[in-house]
Amino acid sequence: MTLFLPATVEDPYPALARLRETDPVHRVPGTDFFLVSTWDLVQEANARTADFSSHLRSIMCAEPGSLVPHPLAMDGAGTVEQVLATADDPDHKLHRGLVTQTLTKRIRALREACDEAADRFWDDHAADGRIDWVEGMAERLPLAMLSTLIGLREADLPYLLARAYDATEMLSGIVDPARVEALTTATIELATYLGEQFALAQADPQDDLMGVFADAVARGDLEHSTVVLLLIQLVAAGAESTAALIETAARLLAEDPALQERLRSDPALIDPFLDEALRLESPFRGHYRSVPADTALGGVAIPAGSTVLLLWGGANRDPARFPDPDTLDLERPLIRQHVAFGKGIHFCVGSHLARMEAIAAVRVLLERTTSFALDPDLPPSWIPSIVVRRHRTLGLTFT
Repeated sequence: MTLFLPATVEDPYPALARLRETDPVHRVPGTDFFLVSTWDLVQEANARTADFSSHLRSIMCAEPGSLVPHPLAMDGAGTVEQVLATADDPDHKLHRGLVTQTLTKRIRALREACDEAADRFWDDHAADGRIDWVEGMAERLPLAMLSTLIGLREADLPYLLARAYDATEMLSGIVDPARVEALTTATIELATYLGEQFALAQADPQDDLMGVFADAVARGDLEHSTVVLLLIQLVAAGAESTAALIETAARLLAEDPALQERLRSDPALIDPFLDEALRLESPFRGHYRSVPADTALGGVAIPAGSTVLLLWGGANRDPARFPDPDTLDLERPLIRQHVAFGKGIHFCVGSHLARMEAIAAVRVLLERTTSFALDPDLPPSWIPSIVVRRHRTLGLTFT
């Protein structure tokens, strides 16, 4: 089984079902990569942080010209610092605490700004009964809110839109070799920009995340270089995961007029609807874990130096946990037990912000229309990635 077949990239769920049933801890032939696909085993590996480190050591990439995967080192032989989502404690605890401190304080104030931004993006990009939902709403709203939270200039949003996803594209496993240099250059440019903005924040700290980071550097808790890496991760991964949720929510609704009407008549159902959208199409298909010492999972020996990919998308459709898993069910018991936001110490630090942004986007879509459907001139398509589950195109027509 390979994750790189075009049909599997487009629709991974039949392949994930086969893995769950026949080989839940699957060693990719000829490699030290393992795919974990069942609910119970994903949960177990995620909880065993000493055996399965969050450090991003290597990723799986398609061999140029073939579908045979090969490893790509991501840590520069240990020289690349691990931060937040890829850090282990105690570094992770420090990074998470600083981000949570700012989110907790500002989340309520951001709600009004989020609603206003969603309305503004609809006004700017919906016209003549059509909207490019990816470009007009899903990509813009999360970055606008992150910019406000972090302390970046709203005028720089076009710059961030052009570069935000380049860092995560490097993790996709499906990158044309000719594009690697361009992605590397773009990521360096983003790091330079964020470093310059943080230097300005250090000179005049404000009541935002960069102000919190500036205080941490002044205390000696963080280095300037660490802050830049944290900002890259927040801007790239934070924005893309929420964009993916906003896109999936719109597609599911566009395909089901009865569901649209149900949410219009009872907006309280938007919240459980988003949980089902997250479960059905996890914004990140999975996350990597590195194995520092020989261990085992599900009776399968995993040698030191291996890399494990915990497949959230597989766990979230495991019928042993979610009966009738391919069906959207707003009354599903334990509806928030999905792992689309991760689990344990690495549960998504921005989950409340992501939910708030998605609610705002869906609210606008339902309130500003009497009906909407997929645009045949801009049909849904997925970006080619084995890590991110996000639409490349998604057009909507509406009345």
